[in-house]
Amino acid sequence: MTSPLPESAIDRDQRVGLQRIRDFLKVRTSYDVLPLSFRLIIFDTSLLVKKSLTILTQNGIVSAPLWDSKTSTFGGLLTTSDYINLIQYYWQNPDAVNRIDQFKLNSLRDIERAIGVSPLETASIHPLKPLYEACRRMLETRARRIPLVDIDDETGRPMVVSVVTQYRILKFVAVNVHETQYLRKPLRHLKLGTYKDLVTANMETSVFELIHKLVNYNISSVPILNSDGVVTNVFEAVDVITLIKEANYDDLNLNVGEALQKRPEEFPGIYTCSIDDRLDTIFDTIRKSRVHRFVVIDEDSRLVGVLTLSDILEYILLEGEGDDS
Repeated sequence: MTSPLPESAIDRDQRVGLQRIRDFLKVRTSYDVLPLSFRLIIFDTSLLVKKSLTILTQNGIVSAPLWDSKTSTFGGLLTTSDYINLIQYYWQNPDAVNRIDQFKLNSLRDIERAIGVSPLETASIHPLKPLYEACRRMLETRARRIPLVDIDDETGRPMVVSVVTQYRILKFVAVNVHETQYLRKPLRHLKLGTYKDLVTANMETSVFELIHKLVNYNISSVPILNSDGVVTNVFEAVDVITLIKEANYDDLNLNVGEALQKRPEEFPGIYTCSIDDRLDTIFDTIRKSRVHRFVVIDEDSRLVGVLTLSDILEYILLEGEGDDS
């Protein structure tokens, strides 16, 4: 019988680093992630979709919890995906474009049923539950953010406290867990990210076509390549909000190049990495910058893959979990 090979120093550090992160997530709560001062915007489900778009863009946010004032209950989480579903509905039912401005948020479920897509995100978690549980809940539901819902002591009714995103959680880890520096194995050895069957587009691709890709492949971004396969930009689901914020659906007929010119000046740009970058440097970037994904490129800036925050969160929670005691 062959004896197992001894654990290498880099493998040991990687295992210890992951365990320290999990231990940290299990003793901290979602409350701990929240800043000392923050603003929460909640939409009533009777609000017009058009007005919700205006409020989102005016406040620089891309999602909001929903509240049903008739039943005094949490109504789910409104995200960019819901507006994209509305666009899909408009594309399938062009005669309905004149009625879109009259749609209310509580009609989104009817629209989702009509086009056969997943309903509004309704997952939530109590803010005093371990952060680890919030992360697992997000992975189970494929959500990129999760509302924190408490119970009001006086009324006994649900109360939305805030919304925690994958980015905020990973930044919290990057700032507070020194052992992220132990994660020194390169991406190429971690099987971390997507490197096959990548969905791409070019500057001439129509926005409508790109929206169909976002929906059909259940993705939140599409790398934009030139004729040589070099990454020149990334079209993100949130870019759709910019195009329809004035309820001007004609802008959906633009091509990608024209649409990206309408991005706000404060757009942070795209973040890239190589297949030889390590998770410790990835966490360092997350600690310093507001990142939602990394485009993996080679030395000639050609597309190699895409690394999302969901990929990172899944790795730090599940990698080698069966070996944990």
